[in-house]
Amino acid sequence: MNIIIIEDEKPSARRLQRMLTELDMEAQTMLHSVEESIEWFQNNEHPDLIFLDIQLSDGLSFEIFETIDISSAVIFTTAYDEYALQAFKLNSIDYLLKPIDDDDLARAVSKYKERTPKQQSVTLDFDDIKKLLVNPIEREYKKRFSVKVGQHLKLINIDDIECFYSENKGTYAYTSEGRNYLLDTTLEQLEDELEPHKFYRISRKFYINVNAIKDMVSYTNSRLQIKLNTFKEQDVIVARERVKDFKEWLA
Repeated sequence: MNIIIIEDEKPSARRLQRMLTELDMEAQTMLHSVEESIEWFQNNEHPDLIFLDIQLSDGLSFEIFETIDISSAVIFTTAYDEYALQAFKLNSIDYLLKPIDDDDLARAVSKYKERTPKQQSVTLDFDDIKKLLVNPIEREYKKRFSVKVGQHLKLINIDDIECFYSENKGTYAYTSEGRNYLLDTTLEQLEDELEPHKFYRISRKFYINVNAIKDMVSYTNSRLQIKLNTFKEQDVIVARERVKDFKEWLA
């Protein structure tokens, strides 16, 4: 089965790719913009299945289908409201609301596999869907977190956070002031809430702020050790399988 992912946020694309791998499916290609997608479709055999984000860095993904005649099956990956989602359901295999849930992804894939070969090629009425998105929602990332300190609530600006990390089943934010704050969330939930050009998940345990990096040092087993401005509580290590992507993210 030929599968592609069209998603402008590379961390989200890689996360979806990993999730598909766990379902014994492989996304051979990841595209990140309207322009790149159009060029790819013009020069390659069209896939069986597309996982499609709506708002890409250079426009709405619908523009791809206005330029290229594509009959591939589509599963939307979107953060849009329920009315748009209802329209997507009428014309696509399924939609996945971000952050994507493992069970929802498995159900969408099963729905695709259960279709007959004739059903698996669909024609989407993108004009009708676009009418619901006259003013497309700009992606909003977290700007601050509210944390409980004793009987008080404290607001922490995102730019003041050097890293997020998990420990003893809790998720913590560490600030440039040298303080740790317990958050009511998980690193997985943060994946679609953090600005991808500013924060990167270097391992299962750590998300780091690019602006807090003081130094990077070669580490054992082809890994990297990250030195942050003030965080000294434990080693911050880039997982070996993420070193290549991390270096590309930094470029």
